[in-house]
Amino acid sequence: MGNAIGFKEFQREMPPKVHPQERVTHNQEFVGSYSEEQLHRQSGRCMECGIPFCHSGCPLGNIIPEFNDAVHREDWAQAYQILSSTNNFPEFTGRICPAPCESACVLGIHSAPVAIEEIEKHIIEIAFVKGYVQPTAPVLKTGKTVAVVGSGPAGLAAAAQLVRAGHSVTVFERDDQPGGLLRYGIPDFKLDKWVIDRRLRLMEEDGVVFRCNTEVGRDLAAEELTRTFDAVVLAGGALVPRDLPIPGRELTGIHFAMDYLTQHNRRVGNLPINEQELLATGKEVVVIGSGDTGSDCVGTANRQQAHSVAQFALMHQPDAGRAAFEPWPHYPTTLFRTSTSHEEGCHRYWGINTKAFLGDEHNHLRALLVTDVTWETDVLGRRLGFTEIEGSEREIPCQLALLALGFTSPRYEGLLQQLGVALDERGNVQTTSEANYLTSRPNVFVAGDMRRGQSLVVWAISEGREAARQVDVFLMGKTALPSKDAVGMFG
Repeated sequence: MGNAIGFKEFQREMPPKVHPQERVTHNQEFVGSYSEEQLHRQSGRCMECGIPFCHSGCPLGNIIPEFNDAVHREDWAQAYQILSSTNNFPEFTGRICPAPCESACVLGIHSAPVAIEEIEKHIIEIAFVKGYVQPTAPVLKTGKTVAVVGSGPAGLAAAAQLVRAGHSVTVFERDDQPGGLLRYGIPDFKLDKWVIDRRLRLMEEDGVVFRCNTEVGRDLAAEELTRTFDAVVLAGGALVPRDLPIPGRELTGIHFAMDYLTQHNRRVGNLPINEQELLATGKEVVVIGSGDTGSDCVGTANRQQAHSVAQFALMHQPDAGRAAFEPWPHYPTTLFRTSTSHEEGCHRYWGINTKAFLGDEHNHLRALLVTDVTWETDVLGRRLGFTEIEGSEREIPCQLALLALGFTSPRYEGLLQQLGVALDERGNVQTTSEANYLTSRPNVFVAGDMRRGQSLVVWAISEGREAARQVDVFLMGKTALPSKDAVGMFG
C-alpha cells in the first residue's frame, strides 16, 4: 500500500458539511469534498491487512485496497479503471450507500474504518473532471435485443452491462423520467438529480433507448415484450408499501413515505404534481419507521418548515457498539446511528407502539394514540417479542403521519400477472435457482428488489450486473461480462 502505517498516523476524517440551520433552507447536496492532502491521508489509512474483508462486505465486490492505493499515488486513471470494473455507478453509491464495506474493514475491528464511500465518490468525480468517463459500447453489435422494465438502479445496471456486451437495449419506465427510486425516492439533498442525468446521457450515447411514460402491463402488453425482444429483464422494484392497519387509518393526513418523498422531488424538479399536495409546513409531523426512508422524510419535513418532526421506532434504542449476534465483519443492522437529517432536528422515540390514529370532527388527523413497549431478548440480544408497558398510553399531537415501514413485494397486477411468472412465498418473482436470474418464463429474467425483496441500492446494482451476465449467456452461449465472484485486478 502507499502508506504502510497510515492507519496509525491518521484518524478518520469526513468532508465538511454545511451547517444544519443553513442546509435546511435548500434542497441541494451539502457534503463538501476532501482537500488533496485529506484525500491522500484518508486513502493512506488502508491497511496491508492480508485478507481484505471489505471485498466480501461490498455486494459489488469492489476492489477496495487497490483503488485506495491508486488514490494514494494520485494515479486517477488507474483508480477509476479499478472502481468502474465492478461498479457502474460509483457516483450513486458514493453518495447514498450505507457502506457495508466499511463495516467489514479490518481496521474497524479496533479503530474507525477507512472512509471507503467518500474515497469512492472522489474517484468518480475526479474521473469525470479529467474526462476518463466515456461511452464504452462496442462498435460491433450482436443483433440481439433486450427489454429492461424499470429504470431504477437494477434496471440501469443491467442496461449498462448489456449494451456493453453489444446488445440493443430498450428501457421501459412508467414515470416521466428515468431513474426510478434514485430520482423519485431519494431526496435531492442526498442525491442531486443532475448526477443521474449526467449518467443517463452517457448511457444514451452508448445506445440505450429510454421509453418513459410507458407502464408495461397497462400501456404496453407484457406479451408484446416477450414476442418482440430476444430477452426481457424485470427490474420494477418492490412497489407494495407495508401498511399500518389500525383504527383511524382512513383519516386525512396519513400517507405512505414514498408518496410524500416522490411528490417533494417532483416539486423540487419543477415537475407537475397531479394529486393533492402533501406538505409538512406548519404541521406536527410524525414519521413511523426508523430506517433510511424515514430519515429522508425527516429531512424533507424540516425543509418544508414543519412545526415539529418526530420519528417512531418500535424497537428499543440500539447500543452504540455491535450486538453480540452481529459480530465483525457483518453489517450491524442494530447499531445506533444518527443521520444528517436527525442532525437537522428530530425528536426520536424508541420502544413506542402506535395503537390508533385519532381524528377531529372533520376526519382530519389530530393525534396518535401510543404506548411504550419493552422487549424480550435472548442471550445474544436478539429481539423475541414486545410487551406494552401498563399505564404508558397517551396521545401525541400529529397532523401529518408518514408511514415508512418498508415494502412487502412487487406489484402483481399488470406486468407480473400478464406474464404469469412464478412467485416465491414472499410474493417476489421466483427464479429457477438461487444463483440464477431466469424466471419461470424461458426468456424473462429478473433483478433487484423484484427478485430479492426490498434492499439497498448497491445490492440492486449488483443484481442488475449479475442478471445481465445471465442474459448474455442465454443470448450468446458465453459471456465476457465480469461476475462479482470472479473479478480480477481490472474486472
